[in-house]
Amino acid sequence: MAAEATATTVVRCPGCGRGNRLRGGVAGVPHCGSCGRPLPWLVEASEADFSEIVERSPLPALIDFWAPWCGPCRMVAPAVEQISRDLAGRLKVVKVNTDREPSLAQRFGVRGIPTLVLIRGGAEQDRVTGAMSAAALRSWVERQLA
Repeated sequence: MAAEATATTVVRCPGCGRGNRLRGGVAGVPHCGSCGRPLPWLVEASEADFSEIVERSPLPALIDFWAPWCGPCRMVAPAVEQISRDLAGRLKVVKVNTDREPSLAQRFGVRGIPTLVLIRGGAEQDRVTGAMSAAALRSWVERQLA
């Protein structure tokens, strides 16, 4: 049932530009159907599909807890999206809107947003709270993946 709750999005391949349909909870690492390059994996998650999208992810997952009204969240969003493109095939980026999913925010003890949590193998590896520069965010993520 959880697979049915997971939305399908169209992701443009950074290599050839072809659109590829991508579910948040696929079993393997997504690749372009045309050129074979790893695809950026940026998805939204809800309580209903969180386990499938994050906890069973074949890749480490970077969860971005955010809200539409949050200025610092909007400042960090482009850097988070860029990381999903730059680290395609190494990382899944998952957006969780705390206004729509307060139970997930509570479960992870989110006290301020943006909060970025790195999950590997279903367990929290590290987290940061607050706006960071794109370079600082990239450095933090790469240290966690090393």
